[in-house]
Amino acid sequence: MRRLAGIALALAAAWVLSGCAVMRVAYDNADAFVRWRAGNYLDLHGEQAQDLEERIQAFHRWHRSHALPQYEKLALEAARRLDAGLSPEDLVWGYDSLKAQASTGLREAATRIAPLLDRLDPSQLAHVERGFAEDNRRFAREFLRGNEEERRARRVKRTVERLEDWVGRLAEPQVERVRQFAERVPPADELRDRDRRRLQGALLDIVRRRKAQASLADLAGDWERGREPGYAAAAEAYRRELYAMLLDLDRMLTPRQRARAVVRLQNFADDFRALNGAARRAP
Repeated sequence: MRRLAGIALALAAAWVLSGCAVMRVAYDNADAFVRWRAGNYLDLHGEQAQDLEERIQAFHRWHRSHALPQYEKLALEAARRLDAGLSPEDLVWGYDSLKAQASTGLREAATRIAPLLDRLDPSQLAHVERGFAEDNRRFAREFLRGNEEERRARRVKRTVERLEDWVGRLAEPQVERVRQFAERVPPADELRDRDRRRLQGALLDIVRRRKAQASLADLAGDWERGREPGYAAAAEAYRRELYAMLLDLDRMLTPRQRARAVVRLQNFADDFRALNGAARRAP
């Protein structure tokens, strides 16, 4: 569901791009990216395609004027907190802040695309279902193959790569702490898969009943509501272990690693400010 409503996430992907200059180019071309991604789910032609184009552009304008200033503030505050050394309260603040921004963006994207979804015909709805099925196959290839030991090894690799994007090469004791994290988090890939399918089913049900304008924004903005208890518990356990790992790694950072991450956050803030300024100057 969040991929279809997630025009917001496509635009906010600047958070995870590797370079600030790259982020500016990507953001300025986000409309094209969203159109390409939407084509995986929506089979639109003629007036409907033009309608989607206008809705994407309107969302992009909203995102520049409303979301980017918030991203700038978050990046600067995160840099300040990281530079001082992280506390448990800092991690809670970061999670809550990013979740709130994601929820706001998803609600806005869902509100804008909902009228279009309420006009999909049966063949177009079948196209959405095929897009979800392909998503599920990709998820299975990436997360559900192999035994738990193999999945744990992939979890370590992904986590190390993400951390090294921010702080540079990890020392062996730091990598070992990541391995401990991967061993301690509860296995939840099947639970996560079921939750994704739950959201997909909820969206398809809304669209079939032509209730997107009435219900999609609430579903998009509160995606955790309705989770099965086992997955909710596993997600909470994962977050606790993640926080513990990040606090330990924070104490293990070299001055060079910390400075690299702080500068990267500050550069993100500069780019968010520049992108927002360009939008204000545009005719």
